[in-house]
Amino acid sequence: MEIMEQRHGAVTVVKPTGPLVQQDAVMFRQRLGDVMSRSLGRFVVDASQVAYVDSQGLEVLVQASEELSSSGRSVRLCGATETLREVLEVTGNAERFEHFADVQSAVRSFL
Repeated sequence: MEIMEQRHGAVTVVKPTGPLVQQDAVMFRQRLGDVMSRSLGRFVVDASQVAYVDSQGLEVLVQASEELSSSGRSVRLCGATETLREVLEVTGNAERFEHFADVQSAVRSFL
């Protein structure tokens, strides 16, 4: 899995490429933790290139959401594929995330 990071003003966009599965979940969790600490919670996960997520990958996203929600913030998720949206719906986790169609609308949501 490749994880790209871009800055859009005060917002950091994290874009994983590839399936978010067990072998990559630890690396992705570390990266999200780093971004959360540097960005004061102003970050977006661009999931447009995540074709599949397993239970470990989902757990990473849910943990990030729980950490942020404890301080009144939320994970902004954009470009989620149909498969990822279905996994979030079926597991009852869709409402944990603010969903946006693209990076620009997710970044603008911080204004």
